[in-house]
Amino acid sequence: MTFMPAKYWKSECTKPTYLIKKNKKESMSLITLKTLIFICLTTLISSCNGQEYRNDPGNRSIQTSIGTQNSILVNKPKEQISQVVRMMFQDSKGNIWFGAENGAWKLTGQTLIHIDSIKSESGKGVTIKDIIEDKDGTIWLGHTDGISSIKGETVKNYYQSDGLISHAVWCIGSDDEGKIWIGTMEGACIFDGNTFSNFELPLGIKDTTVAVSSDKMINKIFRDRKGILWIASNAGLFSYSNNTLTNVSKKMGIKTNFVSIGFEDKAEVLWISSKEGLYTLNDGVTKKITDSNIEIGKGIGSIAEDKDGKIWFVVNQHYLYTYDGKEITEFRKSEENKGPVVFQIYKDQSERMWFVGYGGAYRLENDRFINITKDGPW
Repeated sequence: MTFMPAKYWKSECTKPTYLIKKNKKESMSLITLKTLIFICLTTLISSCNGQEYRNDPGNRSIQTSIGTQNSILVNKPKEQISQVVRMMFQDSKGNIWFGAENGAWKLTGQTLIHIDSIKSESGKGVTIKDIIEDKDGTIWLGHTDGISSIKGETVKNYYQSDGLISHAVWCIGSDDEGKIWIGTMEGACIFDGNTFSNFELPLGIKDTTVAVSSDKMINKIFRDRKGILWIASNAGLFSYSNNTLTNVSKKMGIKTNFVSIGFEDKAEVLWISSKEGLYTLNDGVTKKITDSNIEIGKGIGSIAEDKDGKIWFVVNQHYLYTYDGKEITEFRKSEENKGPVVFQIYKDQSERMWFVGYGGAYRLENDRFINITKDGPW
């Protein structure tokens, strides 16, 4: 485990570039060597004291206490948050977090920072796979070399050497007791704040067509409003309550083991995705939503509900559909309005719909995808 209080985070200074204009009556020969040395020394001291120089095209970032803040510079080309944004999350304080191929990003108001202290055990960058907030307000992130927690300005990293069942973390959840549940490529484990303990689940099925090379893979851990934990693996969908583990997908009659839980809607109905299609589960009653007219391919992906109660879902990794309770409609993309290859659909606290994945982060406004870069628009 690595522990990084704020005083151990490094600050970087970028030496600004100054342009000295000459007029017809003056030349560089009038500037003495001592004057130039004085200017350089003054500049270096000022930059290392935390000043931000907006007229310097080389100074693209400054270090904050927990990461790198993206500076807004004149004529600076817009950059993607990441070419691959795997997921996003909004915490109880309204901060928006992006989990990406290039690490974790936090948006507070109009300020976007990169969390530099989340690293692998060897000190390299990681890909963020999942982000949650526990009941104490601590942010937990699962990534390609373990898990990390952020409380205030303190980042803690936990690795397989600390007791994790596997370094390849896929998802994170939390229970009513505040324990953190971690799903990995090699099974599930529970963290009580001090130690990790393994949680046994039935073995699943490997499927290389969807990049599943393990028979113990956990792809989603979710707690519903009743406090029931839902664990999705390649052995099926399980519920865990009162120390009892139940294979729900078997009871639902879903023939494939590749089942996951999408989300819980306003009416506390659970939406289930699978390689067979889209289902709902309401008080033990199962209903299949999709029909044979939709080419499922590799299955149903992310699911979310918009402000009007319409359900959005991804099919076969590329196609977007909506369901209004009666009809399923494909959301037609075009070359001018195609958005990303969607990994996650997310509704924020302002009820705006986000779509993140291959190609970056996008928000849907008036049926058009707006690319959200490091400079917004937020």
